[in-house]
Amino acid sequence: REKFLEKVWEWKDHSGGTITGQLRRLGASCDWSRERFTMDEGLSRAVLKVFVALYKQGLIYKDKRLVNWDPKLHTAISDLEVVQTEVKSHLWHFKYPVEGIADKYITVATTRPETMLGDTAVAVNPEDERYKDLIGKYAILPLVGRRIPIVGDEHADPEQGSGAVKITPAHDFNDFEVGRRHDLDIINVLDAEANIWLDDPLFGKDAGTTDWGDPESCRKAYHGLERFEARKRVIEDMEARGLVEKIDDHVHMVPYGDRGGVPVEPWLTDQWFADAATLAKPAIEAVEQGRTKFVSENWTKTYYEWMRNIQPWCVSRQLWWGHQIPAWYGPDGKVFVEESEEEAAAAAKAHYGKDVELTRDADVLDTWFSSALWPFSTLGWPDETPELERYYPTSVLITGFDIIFFWVARMMMMGIHFMGKEPFETVYIHALVRDAKGQKMSKSKGNVMDPLELVDKYGADALRFTLAAMTMPGRDVRMDESRVEGYRNFGTKLWNAARFCAMNQCLPVEDFDAASVKATLNRWIVGEVAACGREIDRALGVYRFDEAASAVYAFTRNTFCDWYVELAKPLFNGEDAAVVAETRATATWVLNQILRLLHPFMPFITEELWEQFGTGNTRLIKADWPKYEGLDDKAAADEIGWLIDLVSGIRSARSEMNVPPGAKIPMVLIGAEQGNRERLSAYGDLISWLARLETLEAVDAGTPPPAGSIQLVHREATVALPVGDVIDIVQEKARLEKEIAKEEAEAAKIDKKLSNEDFLAKAPEAVVDENKERLAEHRARIERLRAALERLEGL
Repeated sequence: REKFLEKVWEWKDHSGGTITGQLRRLGASCDWSRERFTMDEGLSRAVLKVFVALYKQGLIYKDKRLVNWDPKLHTAISDLEVVQTEVKSHLWHFKYPVEGIADKYITVATTRPETMLGDTAVAVNPEDERYKDLIGKYAILPLVGRRIPIVGDEHADPEQGSGAVKITPAHDFNDFEVGRRHDLDIINVLDAEANIWLDDPLFGKDAGTTDWGDPESCRKAYHGLERFEARKRVIEDMEARGLVEKIDDHVHMVPYGDRGGVPVEPWLTDQWFADAATLAKPAIEAVEQGRTKFVSENWTKTYYEWMRNIQPWCVSRQLWWGHQIPAWYGPDGKVFVEESEEEAAAAAKAHYGKDVELTRDADVLDTWFSSALWPFSTLGWPDETPELERYYPTSVLITGFDIIFFWVARMMMMGIHFMGKEPFETVYIHALVRDAKGQKMSKSKGNVMDPLELVDKYGADALRFTLAAMTMPGRDVRMDESRVEGYRNFGTKLWNAARFCAMNQCLPVEDFDAASVKATLNRWIVGEVAACGREIDRALGVYRFDEAASAVYAFTRNTFCDWYVELAKPLFNGEDAAVVAETRATATWVLNQILRLLHPFMPFITEELWEQFGTGNTRLIKADWPKYEGLDDKAAADEIGWLIDLVSGIRSARSEMNVPPGAKIPMVLIGAEQGNRERLSAYGDLISWLARLETLEAVDAGTPPPAGSIQLVHREATVALPVGDVIDIVQEKARLEKEIAKEEAEAAKIDKKLSNEDFLAKAPEAVVDENKERLAEHRARIERLRAALERLEGL
């Protein structure tokens, strides 16, 4: 054991470094000086204290119960370590003779014939008319000759199989509960390697030599056989006695150990258990009363479902690695549970009146036992530390749904019991990452994407932003490499915008007051920063990381890079020194705010740019989160909004009509109010440059548009764009009609699929969602194409 533990510690140092290296490369902002490990000295002390305290409170005890037993690794394992695997097998229907009634049999079905050697009853539903008269009578267990009762129990489903169920309390979890309800014998017929073991003292109880078998012959035939070899022999012997009614092909789930790789067995063994039902009550109340909330709320049901039906928690494992259980046994088997061997020896001396030799329990604790203490053991508990005072309880736990039972629930139970308060206010359940088609990543499918390979290729910032942008409530993330590439390009765009600012001599200005800027464009961008900041605060406040990412992306890429940078060029190049200085300072301030708001998503590029554009000597990661007050300017927002919408509308119309990018066309603004006419005059050169216009003209309402014009509505006015001289209108109509027909055909195919009930019932949820998204995209394109075609109809 000692040599093995030395090797494990060596491996921990290697693998632990690998894990923290991955986290660092992915940009996890941890305090690395406070790294903890469940087996380190401080946490080990907490584990011992908790175990001893719970034992002395009667909440930990030793009992003989069924556990998931791995016959290869020779240990109990948790449900989390059990993989349910679909197996093609058979369902054997065996006939058990009814005692005292000639030629009367009761038929039971089983997928594990070898376990029949441990049967101690046959159960039928008390409401099943076929068997009511048999309840209270006895059947003879074939091969063994054991007399077993026929009991009435709701576990037997009249609609399943024959309606009668063999009960093997030592080798089936449901049967174990039936056995407890009816006070049945519990007979173990397997050993630690899952070979047949027939030396249980109860094996021959209520059995004699019968025509159907006897205990001694049974021992000779099966004792020591490997379980699957025994299965073959049992079937052959039952067939030889004419007691196999039929054999059905049967596909069912078989539990495998995820490490041992062999089928696990429910096995009756002495283990240490925690009274989870008692510990769970206050943890359930904490969620019921809203002191701890799940996001999304539907995960609350998952939590309740397990916690309200919780079973005793098997906390012992028959392994060498882990916290060894602090229990020592005296010469007569009496147990002494203490935090140290010295304390155990003292307790034993007090009990026996003399020093005695003690033997320590060889078992170790379940990993989840020590993990359950994580929220407070990592902060120095059981000592009263400043960290414990400051950080317990914490605000948010972020984890996956698959360990709600195994970790979240147990942290809640232990935290409340030992700290008097639930360990976190919110439990955010994140999505699973799947491949681009929505399939779970698997080595066998060849669709696994290594995050560090993506980091090498696109950078950690791009990967982080992708995950944030795609994390929607209730939906798994479909990891598409093209999205990562797209967000890498977004980072490049930000970098280039920063270079543009540097080229225009934009430098941080101490004590810059964003609320005091004068130029309309600068007042507008300052207000947009504030709006973006509020939206990010709102989204993060409700854990909508996708909406927060979308807000900072739209502002950075569109508002700042595409519009402000372009619209600011005339100001940078102007002759008014005050405006130039203000615009430089404003651009720097805006870039500074982008770096702050973007930092949680893209920490590396933002920290790098902060060195050049940040204010003061503080690292960005330590800078205050920004708050924006008094920066909105409705007049500036209306004016620049009018300009942007006009240019965007013209650009969109040009694209829809296939107007060549290099072609300059006239524009006539019909029916604009006086204020907007003035805006057209003030920004005329800028609009012409951005929208590729030859001329601009504002005319009164009612003025007919020029011949060959397409029209679009902009605020109260109509924008007329004469395109008849730069496109072939007939050819363009034909192109649009062809595109519409193509899109409608695709949409119809998808709509037909989504209207098919069989498809909706059988297809994976990810596939259904993908088809719904594609249908929405096709319909949106159809709508845009039809709008473009309508514009051409009047030409």
